[in-house]
Amino acid sequence: MAKKVVATLKTGKGKDFTRVIKMVKSPKTGAYSFKEQVVHSSHVQDFLKEK
Repeated sequence: MAKKVVATLKTGKGKDFTRVIKMVKSPKTGAYSFKEQVVHSSHVQDFLKEK
């Protein structure tokens, strides 16, 4: 069944979206965490620029 789901994402509008992962440093502890989001391909740079 997983192959079927992946195949349907490749057709249509699924190609227009990108999973973006950004590493964010915590101001309190100094530890890093990851912020992950699925955004439209044209908004990737906007996501990376925001704090």
